[in-house]
Amino acid sequence: MNHNPSFELLSFLASLRNGIWLLGISSWIFGITDRSIASLADGYLSALDIVQLVTAAFFFVSWLFLKPTSLKLLSRGVDRS
Repeated sequence: MNHNPSFELLSFLASLRNGIWLLGISSWIFGITDRSIASLADGYLSALDIVQLVTAAFFFVSWLFLKPTSLKLLSRGVDRS
C-alpha cells in the first residue's frame, strides 16, 4: 500500500474528475432526452427544435472527448519514494 500524500491526492482528484465526468454524461443524456420529448410532443418539429437538438448533441459529443486522463498518466511526475 502506497502512503505517499501526493499520490493519494492525485488518486482523489482522479476519482473526483471521473465522477464529475460521469455526472456530466448522465446530465447530457437527460437533457437531450428531455429536449427530444419536448420537441416531439406537439407532433411538429420546427427549425428551432432541430437547432436545439443538434446543439445539445454537439455539446454531448464534445463532453465525451473531455474524458479525464488515467491515474497512470497523472502519477508519472510524482516521486513515490
